Amino acid sequence: MFNTIDKCLNRPYLFRHSFFILFISSVVLNHVISLNNSNFFILYIITVIFLGIGFYNKSALFLTLFTMIVVLSRFFFIPDSELSLNNLLIFSCNYLLITFISVSLMRYAQKVKSTYIELTSALANALDSRDSYTWHHSENVSKYSLKIADKMNLSKDLCDIIRVGSLLHDIGKIGISEYILTKPGKLTDEEYNSIKTHPEIGYDIIKHVSNFYENGVLDIVLYHHERYDGKGYPKGLKGNEIPLVARIVAVADTFDAMISKRVYRNEFDLNHTLEEISKNKGTQFDPEIVDVFLSTFKN
Repeated sequence: MFNTIDKCLNRPYLFRHSFFILFISSVVLNHVISLNNSNFFILYIITVIFLGIGFYNKSALFLTLFTMIVVLSRFFFIPDSELSLNNLLIFSCNYLLITFISVSLMRYAQKVKSTYIELTSALANALDSRDSYTWHHSENVSKYSLKIADKMNLSKDLCDIIRVGSLLHDIGKIGISEYILTKPGKLTDEEYNSIKTHPEIGYDIIKHVSNFYENGVLDIVLYHHERYDGKGYPKGLKGNEIPLVARIVAVADTFDAMISKRVYRNEFDLNHTLEEISKNKGTQFDPEIVDVFLSTFKN
């Protein structure tokens, strides 16, 4: 139930649409069908609640104006008490209070969400700081991943998942020795196998966060090193077996890794990097996602 509420609060447009539908329904039910039926007053209360949630980012003047429209409708279409200025003022105060309480709760929910993103970003930066060569890597991967998602016209919910998952995609490297992460020379087979465990380590670290378990963040952490041809790790998934969000982050992760300087090599230039990513369409990467990504560099 709480997850359903959370998903709804992430879609204010649903409440905006519902506000107009409820308001029109209230007028029709009370004025056309059931004039003087005071049992329908609850519709007006729900209407102003949806007004506050759906238009939480609007000005106080806007919210007051629309609340007063609802109040006047309620006042004249359900005359369950004496029509007087005193009663109108009482209705106005009550409904405005409901509207602005709804606005405050919605703004608080959005602030909590923003803080959640900021904390995730801070955690990612703390992880990246272990290696000066990968400073801001997670933020860069998040930026490129969101560019792809935006170009693919993915939903806001999926974009939010990609934002958080890409910031946390390498969190499993917490469990990898700094000696291996910062080694300037070629890794031994044993060291490389150790590096390859970081997706599963990351999964184990955050799998108990219920929201991550249900929304796809874990898929990014666990599967961002899978390959489209099935030769990746840790599970050897192939093609569309790999979750879409992980396929997107895989491209962004590789791109940022290649154009960034590493302790064991210099950065590659942009054109070479884009050519390499293009060459690996259908093998390492999802061809459609590569095409979308490359299109973001065209004028």
